[in-house]
Amino acid sequence: MQWANFLAKEAATNGLSLEQTAAFAKYFQTENLGKTKVKLASELNVDIAAFTKRMGEVYDKFAQNNPELATFNNQDKLEKLQAYLSVKYNSELDVLKPLAAIKLLKSLVVRERLQQEAWVARRICKFLGYLPLALELVGRYLDKIPDLFLETLLKRLEKKRVEHETVVNANSLMPDEYGVAEVFELSWEQLDENAQSFGCLLSLCALADIPLSVETVEDDKKQELNEKAIADLLELHLLQQKSKGIYCLNPQIRQLFRIKLDKSSEADEAKTKFAAMMLEVAKLIPQQLNSEDILNLTPHIPHITEVATHLSEYLGDENLITLFTKLAWFYQSQGLYQQAESWLQRCVELTQNRLGLEHSDVATSLNNLGLFYESTGRYSEAQPLLEQTLALRKRLLGEEHTDVASSLSYLGLIYESTGRYSEAEPLYQQALELWKRLVGEEHPHVATSLNNLGALYCYTRRYSEAEPLLKQALKLRKHLLGDNHPDVATSLNNLAQLYESTGSYKQAEPLYEQALELSKRLLGNNHPDVAISLNNLAALYRYTKRYRKAKPLFEKALKICERTLGISHPTTMTVRANYASFLREAYH
Repeated sequence: MQWANFLAKEAATNGLSLEQTAAFAKYFQTENLGKTKVKLASELNVDIAAFTKRMGEVYDKFAQNNPELATFNNQDKLEKLQAYLSVKYNSELDVLKPLAAIKLLKSLVVRERLQQEAWVARRICKFLGYLPLALELVGRYLDKIPDLFLETLLKRLEKKRVEHETVVNANSLMPDEYGVAEVFELSWEQLDENAQSFGCLLSLCALADIPLSVETVEDDKKQELNEKAIADLLELHLLQQKSKGIYCLNPQIRQLFRIKLDKSSEADEAKTKFAAMMLEVAKLIPQQLNSEDILNLTPHIPHITEVATHLSEYLGDENLITLFTKLAWFYQSQGLYQQAESWLQRCVELTQNRLGLEHSDVATSLNNLGLFYESTGRYSEAQPLLEQTLALRKRLLGEEHTDVASSLSYLGLIYESTGRYSEAEPLYQQALELWKRLVGEEHPHVATSLNNLGALYCYTRRYSEAEPLLKQALKLRKHLLGDNHPDVATSLNNLAQLYESTGSYKQAEPLYEQALELSKRLLGNNHPDVAISLNNLAALYRYTKRYRKAKPLFEKALKICERTLGISHPTTMTVRANYASFLREAYH
């Protein structure tokens, strides 16, 4: 396949617009390597800003479909994409020399069989365009039908070319891929209906490794059918196994299976089934991922992304938010905020377009995007979304609803984070009273509301009002959630801060230590909550003049924040400012 054809196929596969495709092809064409962006933009008759924007959009689309492209460094994005494209292009099957083609065929077919019809064997290689994939397929086909004459095979291939030339052209296959198409047709006829359906289902997967665990299928009969389908596809080289449970589908084979699927009466059913399968996998993504979660879930992400990008219409209305939010969690937990934001924004757009502006799921998607902005310190962007969410929920659900109580708390958090304490307080109070009415006095949401209001009083130096609320929140959380829960660690931290603020350092220190150990045990050593606990304990050591103990804790806290939240996050900047102030005090 020529490089230009490869670029065209990649542009189509990743859903680039016409403008994006033009910029993509111009940038990566071999003859343009070394040209500046200004020169390339000029050749496309667009300004440099528009060209740069389009290439950024191109990268984002590739990154959504290929998680391995995710990067923190904006400057090396296009270099990374260039390397990715080069590796992928070189890995795709290229045209062989005639002698090399015959040699490959000899490695696949019994030598005597080729020697008996040597001239026909050479004609077959030529007919197949000397394509290794086509030769692999024909070798497996011959192996399955040991008594088939090569002359008969060639006639079958020639007949398939005539029959399917229109189909091939209509589906944008390149001329040098024709040989693969004809052998695929013969191989297709060797498959039973079960294997054909399974291959078509696999064609809905992304162009990435495919994890297939038939052992997880509860129905024994279905498990046997899946195992047989995989074995049949492997036997004919229509599917390759890379390692235990991991398979791959050649891009050309995938496209040919997809053509079969789209022409069948079962296309919608298969797409609905695949979307449902990926939704169930997506539901396994927790809001906070540990390293084991990332390792286990990463192979599935390209295929979940494929559904979100190309098959979302086959998801029920009630499942739209789940798929997109879970993808956002996957990236946000790893500090990949740009990808997380993109999925949450697309969720808002999709729910609004499908459900209309006045729908509770639209409110939830707005809420999720607002909370993302809050968690990344973008309060000015979070506030209007959370205000809109609260108003929409009140209008749709009424004043007495749990979602309204949550929105009151979230909006209160934004006002508190931006120093608007007088506006935050009534929202926290309303949320507390509403939760009590809706779920009773003993509920984790009531404990959270007590904690929020107590922390607010602490920030505004109303310590006598804060202490009973924070103590009540801690007691309730331990009672309801047990001693080993992240919310208990949060309550320990807040109560310790109260004691520290009133100069009760001996009461604060053991609480800070408990919070730190609990956070480490539950969340791992590299979590933002652990950084906050380290910062708090370091600050206490600073106030009590224990500088040697404070310094390494500040340094650990700052390192974790920069790695997990980014250098510009408000929490990172607070820890950095605390550390700088400490250094000035301790070493000057």
